[in-house]
Amino acid sequence: MRNFREYDIWQGSIKFAKEIHTLTSNFPSDEKFGLISQIRRASVSIASNIAEGSSRTSEKEFAHFLEIAIGSSFEVETQLFISKEIGYIKDSELTKSIKELHIIQKQINALRTKLRSSSV
Repeated sequence: MRNFREYDIWQGSIKFAKEIHTLTSNFPSDEKFGLISQIRRASVSIASNIAEGSSRTSEKEFAHFLEIAIGSSFEVETQLFISKEIGYIKDSELTKSIKELHIIQKQINALRTKLRSSSV
């Protein structure tokens, strides 16, 4: 069985989810059940799907959960842009978060590609 705690992408995703939590703590309280909830859940979903996928016995199944993790990362990216457009975050905060997210996306994609090629 794989140990998800040893994956750099899982560790980075945990750090990213923590940063999103901190970032959204400055959003207006009326967004508690809206954008705050959505963006936090999607950011947590990235690390959660990496962890869940690592428990699967086949590379194909693990790769499927990595696809879900990438989907969640795209959700977060979209929600960050919306947050910036609404005025909840600054350009600098958006840029920093997007850079970190793109690193995670590239790492997930690289692992997914490796798993798919080894399962053929």
